[in-house]
Amino acid sequence: MTAPLPSQDQIRIAIIGLGYVGLPLAAAFGRQMPTLGFDIDAERVAELQRYEDHTLEVTSDGLKEANQLTFSCDPEALKGCNVFIVTVPTPIDDYKRPDLHPLESASRTVGRAIQAGGIAIYESTVYPGATEEVCVP
Repeated sequence: MTAPLPSQDQIRIAIIGLGYVGLPLAAAFGRQMPTLGFDIDAERVAELQRYEDHTLEVTSDGLKEANQLTFSCDPEALKGCNVFIVTVPTPIDDYKRPDLHPLESASRTVGRAIQAGGIAIYESTVYPGATEEVCVP
């Protein structure tokens, strides 16, 4: 049996990974609805909490305009979310094979937080079938 989808006023979004894909996405959602930007790098989170982005993907004003966006490196903060968007990198090695460790780690983190009816979305460059083979188990 499938749990019902959350209604729009119940949506709490978590963006996992605050790099060049995740941060602009978090800022865009954070202008419209409650959004948690999650990253395992505590220094990155502290920087963003000061409305600073050393990657220059989002301006200080852009972060301030996202008034429903909060940041955390604590996995416990994810437990209040029901939509998870994973945007972690998938670097390749010298043999052009993808390193799926960041994706696996993010999937475990989401797996500990997601509840029935929750939604997980992967926005990472992976081979066909990787979500089913690597992320779901």
